[in-house]
Amino acid sequence: MPRLVRIDATAPFKLDPAALPPDKPVWICQCGLSQKLPFCDGAHKTARAAEAERPGQLCIYSKDGQRILHARPDDHPADAR
Repeated sequence: MPRLVRIDATAPFKLDPAALPPDKPVWICQCGLSQKLPFCDGAHKTARAAEAERPGQLCIYSKDGQRILHARPDDHPADAR
């Protein structure tokens, strides 16, 4: 499902492999809702919750990523590209 995510970083994030724990997986956020970018904090569960995001909708989330503030028809669906 599409969602609007505010990107306010102005510089890259250096991912230092030496700082990562060697014995467990590291998850990178792909939903854009994590408060610990670039790492996943489980915020995608909000997007996957029953009927939280519906096909054909564009969702705008609260700053904390916990609730949908506004949903509207998606004017640019992925399958139209």
